[in-house]
Amino acid sequence: MTEKKKLKIKIFDKEYSLLVEDEEIAAELAKYVNSIMEDTRDELPDQPYETVAIIAALNVAYDLFVEKNNFREFSIQATDKIKKIKLLLNDPESVSASS
Repeated sequence: MTEKKKLKIKIFDKEYSLLVEDEEIAAELAKYVNSIMEDTRDELPDQPYETVAIIAALNVAYDLFVEKNNFREFSIQATDKIKKIKLLLNDPESVSASS
């Protein structure tokens, strides 16, 4: 089991103490979240912190959703190409006839 380390991060002008396995990744994630929070606050300066946090969370969730769909599409395309390569290796004439 990996030993967890204590890390202090700052998000949206507030400091948090975390127990993390990888300090570099945790710091990068905190920087990303803080950036999204700051951008959201700049776009919605009159909104309370809670609203900014929810909108920022939705923006992060949207980014994740897009990446998951991109990965799923990539995976489907890669699987199709692997199947074609296997067919080509087994019977080169059947692939050229079906293309």
